[in-house]
Amino acid sequence: MAQPAPLFTSILRQLPRSVWEYAVFYFALAYFGVAGIVFTLVSAMLNPLLPQALGKQLGRTTSGFLFRSYLGMLEATRLLHLDLGALDKLRHEGGMVIAPNHPCLLDAVFVISRVPQTVCIMKAAIWDNPVLGGGARLSGYIRNDSPRSMIRSAASEARAGVPVLVFPEGTRTRGTGVSGFRGGFALIARRARVPVQTVFIETNSPFLGKGWPLWKKPRLPLHYRVRLGRQFNVGNDIHAFVAELRDYYNQELTGPPAAGAAQSAEPGMHEEAHESTHA
Repeated sequence: MAQPAPLFTSILRQLPRSVWEYAVFYFALAYFGVAGIVFTLVSAMLNPLLPQALGKQLGRTTSGFLFRSYLGMLEATRLLHLDLGALDKLRHEGGMVIAPNHPCLLDAVFVISRVPQTVCIMKAAIWDNPVLGGGARLSGYIRNDSPRSMIRSAASEARAGVPVLVFPEGTRTRGTGVSGFRGGFALIARRARVPVQTVFIETNSPFLGKGWPLWKKPRLPLHYRVRLGRQFNVGNDIHAFVAELRDYYNQELTGPPAAGAAQSAEPGMHEEAHESTHA
């Protein structure tokens, strides 16, 4: 009997894993959507009944639990590998602006899963989304459609000791470095007199990056690693500070790794922005 062609044999050997990957991928999307809708419905019922402070606490704690459980389920399939432990150091650090780069739509999920009391600044379209909106409103997350109101609300939260999650680019990253930074995150930190904690999210895939269709399965497994950079205090010159921080991100994300880069910097080690040299 003739032996099957090598290509056909290879396809047969890969078929079971391919079927498994597609099943897990689309189940994960459906699970996230259904869980989000249920959480939105429950949140919509609880929101008018609970005191605002209690609602925020409940919403943020529940969001953190749901996201962490979701990521844990995906890790169990071995199609997702995460190294998020560095974020645990921020859980009890108090008020700050957490400022990650933004390679994909999952970045906020990563941070909230480990620092659940974080308040997010999110696009109004997401805040109004039927899957995510109810939980966002219950949690007291902040819409970004009114810059002045956004900065005032976020600074108030940070002054009260709550970490505020802001993506300095304002949109997902294109390429390996970062694109132009917007100044809102720096204004929030300066107004609240809290540090900016730099966070670097690294991945092996463009999955859910800018322009990636939600239903397109990526090459699996996916790998994500989060590491902490330095903390910065914002000086008087906002434009100079934002430019300096953007250069720092590009150096960390595209440059050669520095000695000891595998270890995350400890929070609390503040780096003052250079004020006099940029004045």
